[in-house]
Amino acid sequence: MPERPSSISRRTMIGGTAAAAMATAVTPALAVPAAAAAVADRDRPQDTSAALLEQWAQAPGSHPLVPDVSHAGYRQGAKPPRPPRTTVSVTDFGARADGTTDCAPAFNAALRSVGERGGGLVEVPTGTFLLASPVFMHWSNVVLRGAGREATILHFSRTLDDGYRPARQSNGNSRWSWTGGQIWFIAPERRALSEAEDFAGTEGWLLGDTLAEVATASRGQRTLLVSSTSGLRTGDMVMLESENRPDAGLLQHVAGDIPGARTYDWPRRAPQLVTGSGGQYVQYASFQWPVRIEEVVGERLVRLAQPLRYDLRPSWPAKLRALGPTVHDSGVERLTVRNELVPMTAHNRHPGSNGVCFQAVHDCWAREVRVENCDLGFGFTTAKSNTLSKVVVGGRSAHHSFACRMQSHDNLVDEFEIEAFTVPVPSGAVHHGLNLEGLSSGNVWRRGKMAEGTFDTHRALPFEDVRTNITLVNNGRVGGSGASGPLFGARIAHWNIAITGGSPYAITVAAVAPRSLTIGVQGAQGTNSGLTPDFSGDLESLVADHGSRPHVTDLYAAQRERKDRDD
Repeated sequence: MPERPSSISRRTMIGGTAAAAMATAVTPALAVPAAAAAVADRDRPQDTSAALLEQWAQAPGSHPLVPDVSHAGYRQGAKPPRPPRTTVSVTDFGARADGTTDCAPAFNAALRSVGERGGGLVEVPTGTFLLASPVFMHWSNVVLRGAGREATILHFSRTLDDGYRPARQSNGNSRWSWTGGQIWFIAPERRALSEAEDFAGTEGWLLGDTLAEVATASRGQRTLLVSSTSGLRTGDMVMLESENRPDAGLLQHVAGDIPGARTYDWPRRAPQLVTGSGGQYVQYASFQWPVRIEEVVGERLVRLAQPLRYDLRPSWPAKLRALGPTVHDSGVERLTVRNELVPMTAHNRHPGSNGVCFQAVHDCWAREVRVENCDLGFGFTTAKSNTLSKVVVGGRSAHHSFACRMQSHDNLVDEFEIEAFTVPVPSGAVHHGLNLEGLSSGNVWRRGKMAEGTFDTHRALPFEDVRTNITLVNNGRVGGSGASGPLFGARIAHWNIAITGGSPYAITVAAVAPRSLTIGVQGAQGTNSGLTPDFSGDLESLVADHGSRPHVTDLYAAQRERKDRDD
C-alpha cells in the first residue's frame, strides 16, 4: 500500500505567532483528494521552501519542522584555517616513498614532534608512501598535509585488524565495520581507555567535573539559568548533559512529542536506548551535547553559542560538565588514503580497511581527501563541529562511505562524492551510503554526488539532521539493529534531492519520520520510502515541491546567509 505523506495542521504548531504563519503558509503538497486539488493549489503558497525559510528566520531553533543547522561545521561554519607555520616533513623522520619502507612510525613521530610543541604542519611530499599501521592524530593544532589528492598517496598495506588490533564483538562482528580509521583523530587518553576496555566499553567523551546545574529551558533558547557561573568561561566548549530516565520521556520528546511516540513500547522495541531495560548502551545513559559558551552574562546566566536542540525539563535534569582530554583544531589535507585491495567481507565482518575517523574530538577537518578500497570511508563517532570538504570515496565497494554515530553533533560534509564502485557489493554484504544514527543531531550533508548508496538512517533516533542539494542514483540499503528503536527522531530534512535512478527509497520519508521535511525531491517514481513506520498516527510531517527544484536549493547555505545577514 503506498505511503500517504502526513500533512501539518494548525494544532501541531508551536506558539501563537508561529501557528498563524504556518497555518497559512504550509499546506499539504501531496496526496490531496482530487476534489480538493484546486482548493489546495489555490491556497498553497507559490514557494513553500522560501516560506519555510522565512518562518525559521523569525525564531531560529524553535520551528516545529525546520531544523536549525546554521551552526554546523568547524567553528560553527567557519572555514578551516591555513596550516600553522611550524613545519616538518615526514621525510625528516625517515619516511621514504619507495614502496618498501614502512612509513607509519615516521608519520607518527613527525606528528608527535609538532604536537608536543603546541602544534604545526606536517608535510607529506609527492609520492606513494607505504604504511603498515594507522596514523594517530593525537594532538590539537596539528595539520597533516599532502601535495594534492593525486600527488600524495598513503598506501595502507594492512587492515586495522592486522596493523593495529582486532575489535570483535561476542557475535563475531567487527567494530571496524563502523568506526576506527587509518587516519584517526582521537585523544591518547581516549585511545588508552578504549584499549583497556578492549573496545567493548565507552566510545565517547572523557568528561570532567560538573560545572553547574541547569534550570528548565525550551528548545531554541540560548540564555540559560544555571546554579553558578564561577566555573564557566567565555569561549569554553562544555558538555550539556541531560539524564535519560527510565520513563523514556526525553526519547519521546526527541521523537517530536507526537502521539505515536507516547504509545511506542520503548523498553521492548528500543532497549539499547532505554535506561533500566537491561540492554542499554552505556553511551545512551544520558544525552550529551557539547556546546560553546558565548558569554557569561552574570552570576547565574550564560549564553550559548547556538540554540538548544531539545527542551530542558525537570523530568530529565541537566548540568554542564567540563570536557576532558580531546583534540581540536587539527586537520588532514590534500592526499589519498589507499587501502590494499582486499575483497569486501560479509556484512559487519569487515577487518578495517578504513579511511579517516573523528572520535570524541571537536573543530577538526578533512579537506581534499580521497579514500579508496574502504570498509568505512569517513567516520564521526561522538564527534562535534567537524568539517569534511571536497572529500571522495572510491575504489571497491564500501560498507559505510560516511558514518555519523554515537551522539555526533553539528558536523558538516560539503562537496562530497561517492564514486561508482570498481568492484560491486558482493552477496552477503551491504553498502549504506550516508549513515546517521544514535541520537546524532545537527549534521549536514550538502553539495554531494552519489553514484552509490542511499540516505541511511540507522535507527536510535537521529534528529534535526539535513541532507540537501544532493544528486544520487539511490541504490544502497538502510540498516540498524532492531534493538535500537526508531529509525528517525524529529525534524529530519531531505531538501532539494535529485534521484537519477528513480527509486524514492529512504528519501521521501514523510510517512515514516516524525515532523520531517521532504522538500523538492526530483526524479522519484512515487513517494513510498519502502521503510516501515515506527510510530502510529499522524507524524505531523510535510512533503512539498515534489518533482520540482525548490526556490531555496540549499537549506544550509540559506540558513547561513540569513544568519550572517541578521547578525
